[in-house]
Amino acid sequence: MNLLDYRSIVFDCDGVILNSNRVKTDAFYNAALPYGEAAATAMVDYHVRNGGISRYRKFEHFLQNIVPVDMPGPGLQDLLEAYAEKVKVGLLACEIAEGLEAFRHHTSGARWLVASGGDQAELRELFEARGLLDWFDGGIFGSPDAKEEIVKRELENGNIRKPALFIGDSRYDHQVAHKNGLDFVFVTRWSEFERWEDYFAPYDITIKTAIKDLFI
Repeated sequence: MNLLDYRSIVFDCDGVILNSNRVKTDAFYNAALPYGEAAATAMVDYHVRNGGISRYRKFEHFLQNIVPVDMPGPGLQDLLEAYAEKVKVGLLACEIAEGLEAFRHHTSGARWLVASGGDQAELRELFEARGLLDWFDGGIFGSPDAKEEIVKRELENGNIRKPALFIGDSRYDHQVAHKNGLDFVFVTRWSEFERWEDYFAPYDITIKTAIKDLFI
């Protein structure tokens, strides 16, 4: 894999750019806790198994499939607001991937984009606050649009130009990349994807510990 061949590089955010997976896992648990510890634990299990999928879809699943029928508690909007409140502080403080700035310089000829399961408006505000916004000249995209919708749309409108690379840390990231004909790099350091070794065994992809290992 020659990084200089890529015209576009698409990044997931949580677990790739930011060490934020734990922040969001804890936020899902605490937002769901009014329904009890068992429900909150089930919410976390579902979240971890479905890394990269938006909070909207996860909380909809929680209310429709995990919460006991007719059990009183917060609705979808209340859950989303509680989650967002808990996440905001953690995202402003969590670690940024080592070597990200050097990687931007190394791939200066490529357009950079974010395709995340996180809320799009929150992501753009966060990236500006943390001084990362200008590096992503192709834009920062997130929910409520699903990741597969974002990548498909940005390919169709020419914002993602092939050959293109997707850097992610989940099964879903790989599925989106594979479906849309993007090369894929899986980064392991902050991933919550259990048994990823088994999943990726049949695939010819690049696996790295972190972003900095791509160009060292």
